[in-house]
Amino acid sequence: MSFLSNRVNNLSESETLAMSRLANELKDKGLDVINMSLGEPDFHTPDFIKEVAKQAIDKDFSYYTPVPGYKDLLEAICEKFKRDNGLIYKPSQIVTSTGAKQSIMNVVMATVNAGDEVILPAPYWVSYAEMVTLNEGKVVAIETTYETDFKITPAQLEKAITPKTKLFLFSNPCNPTGTLYSENELRALGEVFKKHHQILIISDEIYEHINFETKHFSIAAIPELFNRTVTVNGLSKAFAMTGWRLGYLGAPEEVAKACVKIQGQFTSGASSITQRAAIAAVKADPSVLAPMKAAFHTRRDLLIRLMKEVPHVKVNNPGGAFYLFPEVSYYFGKSDGETTIKDAKDLCMFILNKGHVALTPGGAFGAPHYFRLSYATSEEKITEAVNRIKKTLALLK
Repeated sequence: MSFLSNRVNNLSESETLAMSRLANELKDKGLDVINMSLGEPDFHTPDFIKEVAKQAIDKDFSYYTPVPGYKDLLEAICEKFKRDNGLIYKPSQIVTSTGAKQSIMNVVMATVNAGDEVILPAPYWVSYAEMVTLNEGKVVAIETTYETDFKITPAQLEKAITPKTKLFLFSNPCNPTGTLYSENELRALGEVFKKHHQILIISDEIYEHINFETKHFSIAAIPELFNRTVTVNGLSKAFAMTGWRLGYLGAPEEVAKACVKIQGQFTSGASSITQRAAIAAVKADPSVLAPMKAAFHTRRDLLIRLMKEVPHVKVNNPGGAFYLFPEVSYYFGKSDGETTIKDAKDLCMFILNKGHVALTPGGAFGAPHYFRLSYATSEEKITEAVNRIKKTLALLK
């Protein structure tokens, strides 16, 4: 007899966390494993943010917080949206949560009914599909490839829409591909959305400031779509605050209130200390992030150059985030005499066990012919990791 629900039995473990766990198990055995499976910056939280957190502790910010967040934090986020994105929100339209992941889940829970369709451009972040499934929605994936820089077209979007379509959920810049939609590309997609008023857009912009090509553009800045878009952001990536757990959203007031209602029954408000630190982060001029952004840009170029030297691996040139998403299907069906590679998961396990590099298989992102490398690590480790990958793949005939 099992006490578990069908809901949890139908839920998949996060592939990124699973691969990281396996990497740590090998490390515990004394093996030198390079972990390129997790999307976590290897930088420290900026000192000016840490100082504010220390002051908050000394000032006894140790009590329950309002569910959507402290008023002055909500106001600071409104100013951030206005400054960086040209979006005019009221504090009542802002909700802070324990990470952008919770922000997105709140919106999905607040809007998706059983049988509602949610369009996901694939590859998509590993948790999107599971969030939809958990809430009894139906995932409608739009497939893309490295040849098109993993971008969907307006024609593909139009074809995917049905009367049951409730949400369109995407990240820009994208996890896992690093794809960056330009303003013109988003405006072209916007022309499709203007014709379908029943669709709510969730724009995950957590990698907003890790952008190597152009000024970031939010799809909510298209006036006709502002009241049909939820803009999600947070502190984890740009400010290297993954462990602080602070995400936030700007939404139509009806949706924001629904998210507060849901969150009030789950976690209540985010950490008081993190919220005080978050005020300093969102008020800071984005120029303070320039050194980290420059380091990621250098690492991206290094990783692309090295991966292009690996036989039979195909890569694009991602414009943001800190991921590369190579096409590796050439190696499917190949063997070293002991192990035969059936798919990307087999390939990642082979590289982990033989080469001691942890990667994330693309099937978790809706793209089974690929795997993801995170270059949120040093140039030395990137160079060594690709050298190991190249040698390991050479074993397959």
